[in-house]
Amino acid sequence: MFFMEYILFFISSLILVVCVLVSVAFLTLLERKVLGYIQIRKGPNKVGLIGIPQPFCDAIKLFTKEQTYPILSNYISYYFSPIFSLFISLLVWLCMPLFVKLFSFNLGLLFFLCCTSLGVYSVMIAGWSSNSNYALLGGLRAVAQTISYEVSMALILLSFIFLISNYNMLYFFYYQTYIWFILILLPMSFVWFSICLAETNRTPFDFAEGESELVSGFNVEYSSGGFALIFLAEYASILFMSMLFCIIFLGSDLFNMMFYLKLTFVSFVFIWTRGTLPRFRYDKLMYLAWKCFLPFSLNYLLFFIGIKLLLFK
Repeated sequence: MFFMEYILFFISSLILVVCVLVSVAFLTLLERKVLGYIQIRKGPNKVGLIGIPQPFCDAIKLFTKEQTYPILSNYISYYFSPIFSLFISLLVWLCMPLFVKLFSFNLGLLFFLCCTSLGVYSVMIAGWSSNSNYALLGGLRAVAQTISYEVSMALILLSFIFLISNYNMLYFFYYQTYIWFILILLPMSFVWFSICLAETNRTPFDFAEGESELVSGFNVEYSSGGFALIFLAEYASILFMSMLFCIIFLGSDLFNMMFYLKLTFVSFVFIWTRGTLPRFRYDKLMYLAWKCFLPFSLNYLLFFIGIKLLLFK
C-alpha cells in the first residue's frame, strides 16, 4: 500500500515538473511576443506556426552548445549552483494548494519562505565561484536586493497568517469564497507585486542582470546548459510568484479554468512591466525596500493583529 503511494507521489511530482517546464518554455515565447509588440516589431515568427516551436529550438541550441568554464573558477560550486537553483525553483511548486492530500501540507507558507531563502545561496555561489569581478558584483547586488525584499515579503505573509489563522495555502480558497482579498487589500496587492518583481530580479529591479552596466551580472561566465538552467529557474520563479499572487489575492480554486487565466494575466503584467518601466537606481531600490515597503508591511501586520484581538476579545 505504501509502495503504491510512493509511486503515485513520484509520478505526480514528475508530471508537475514537466508541466512547469513546458509552461516556462511558453512563458519565454509570450514574453518575446509581448515585448515585440510593445516595441512595435514582430516577435519570433519564423519557426513553425507563428513561432510556437521557438522555445524548444532555443532549448536544443542551448543544451547542445559546448560547455565552457573559466580556468580560475571553483569548478564544483560553479557547476552545481545552476542545478541547485533550478531544483529550488521546482521544489517550491510542491506547496500548491491542491485539494487532493498528495502535496497539500499544512505548513505551505513556511515551506515557501524556506525555499525562497535558499534561492539566495545559488545566486551568491554562482557569482562568487565564477571568479570574475563582474559576476561577483552582480551576485552581491542580487543577494542584497533579495534579502532586503524578503523581509517585507515575510511580514506581508505573516499578516495573512494572522488573517486566515493557518499556514496552509488551502485556507486562502475557503476565505475567498465570497470576496477576493484584492478588493479589500488593494494597496497590499500592489506592494506584494512589486516585491515579487524584486524577488525574481525583474525590471525595474533587475540589478543582478543589468545588461547596460553589469554585462549580465552573476551569470556572465555561464554558457550553454548552465545559462539555460539559470534562465529556467528565473522563469519558474516568475510563474510561481504569479500563482501565489492569484492564490493570495484572486481566489485559489485550482480546478477552475478562471484561475489559470488569472495566472496568465499576472504573468503578462510581469512582462508588461518589463516593456514599460526603466531601471531604478540602486540606492533608490534600497530606499524603497527599507523606508517604504518595510514600514508599510509592519503597519498592516499591526492592523491585522489588532483586528484579531478585537474579534477574539
